[in-house]
Amino acid sequence: MNIVYLLIGGNLGNRLDNLHKAIESIGAHCGQILAVSSIYETEAWGYTDQPSFYNQAIKLETSIFPERLMKKLLEIETKLGRVREVKMGPRVIDIDILLVEDQLFNTDILKAPHPFLAQRRFALIPLAEIASEVRDPASHKRISTLLAECPDTLEVKKLELV
Repeated sequence: MNIVYLLIGGNLGNRLDNLHKAIESIGAHCGQILAVSSIYETEAWGYTDQPSFYNQAIKLETSIFPERLMKKLLEIETKLGRVREVKMGPRVIDIDILLVEDQLFNTDILKAPHPFLAQRRFALIPLAEIASEVRDPASHKRISTLLAECPDTLEVKKLELV
């Protein structure tokens, strides 16, 4: 069994509903969800001329080999309506593998830890909420340390849902 940390997000359609559907599908097809962060609203990163995103981190326990898991996550994105037109463009749902325990992957299908993890507050803030003491296997730094050192200045707001 592996512990895998995911980031889900989207900025098209009913963003809350899309996150809930993604969590439900991940739990049904990929393993046991052990923790889910709060939902954060974040400005778009990279290609900025688009609506803000809702993002959420997930701690998943799975027996699926990480590269196969990535393929399953891409299938879930497609089933939920993801269309890849513009790199870093608007999307109904995006599911990224951030970390696979203390393992490193650099293949065509999977790069873990996620190559931009240390530069993205929108990923680090929800991840730190559920895994602040976990270490990034590339830098050996805790997630809380990566967040403290992150150069990203985009606004990340925790949603207060009732």
